[in-house]
Amino acid sequence: MTSVIFPGQGSQFLGMTKDFYDNFREFKNVFSEIEDSTKLNLKKIIFSDDSKLLNTTNYTQISIFAASIGIYKTLESNHDFSSKIPKIRFMLGHSLGEYSALAASKSLSISQASILLQKRGELMNSAVEPNATSMAALIGMNCAKIEEIIKKNNLDVEIANDNSPSQVVISGSDKALENSEKFFTSEGIKKFLKLNVSAAFHSKFMIEAQEKLNLEIDKLKFTDPICSIISNYDASVNSTAKNIIKNLKLQMSNRVRWTESILELERNQENIILEIGPGKVLSGLIKRMSKNFDIFSINNIEDLEKIKFL
Repeated sequence: MTSVIFPGQGSQFLGMTKDFYDNFREFKNVFSEIEDSTKLNLKKIIFSDDSKLLNTTNYTQISIFAASIGIYKTLESNHDFSSKIPKIRFMLGHSLGEYSALAASKSLSISQASILLQKRGELMNSAVEPNATSMAALIGMNCAKIEEIIKKNNLDVEIANDNSPSQVVISGSDKALENSEKFFTSEGIKKFLKLNVSAAFHSKFMIEAQEKLNLEIDKLKFTDPICSIISNYDASVNSTAKNIIKNLKLQMSNRVRWTESILELERNQENIILEIGPGKVLSGLIKRMSKNFDIFSINNIEDLEKIKFL
């Protein structure tokens, strides 16, 4: 059976999905719907020569969503792919990618997800003072070991993303991150990479922003998805709108449990994973995590040939 995954922040690049925009009416229609809902000029943000807007959280999240759901809707209208939709048992996404999964699974409309993501990006970007908090990727150590080091040394940092058994992202104040590096290095971490992000996402620094976003979530009507959604918050399988809402209201200020989510697919004996959206970041993580999946990424027109092998 097939699962569909959607990428998160960091997968964006200038000109992404321009070939889809130029060649598919369905893709253009998605862009138009999102632009009408958000009053943003996506074409200017994504297709220009200046990456400043695209790499600003206010615009990054909605841009990746537009690229991802645009490709999915293009596939959905394609006969070869539409016949395979009933075989999709699970959808999930990394952080903002969860909103792509909700729109693709019809738990939210594209317009509803766009409005939420636009607000989410604004709230996350302004949650703390600029240059006060950040994130760092720790390479070469699993989540359990990272957690052990944090507790043993009473470090004031949090695990933000458990991306794979060899890649974990932490969040904290700039000072706390700087102070923590020596402890992780002494314990054998291979790399400690400070990330170029505007704030400490998926941490206590996002609690107030999450509470504000929850007010917007409460304004929308969710429906039960056409397939199960695996939640970032606790890696649980959700098939009802009620459970999806409950977990979404905790997602932004808590850890992204990506490793656990993929292990859940493995436990459910899924064998095909389709990554839809810009880049191949998630495909790379999963390939290093498990050999039990056939993984296909769709982010340009040439990739459409892969559909026939599903």
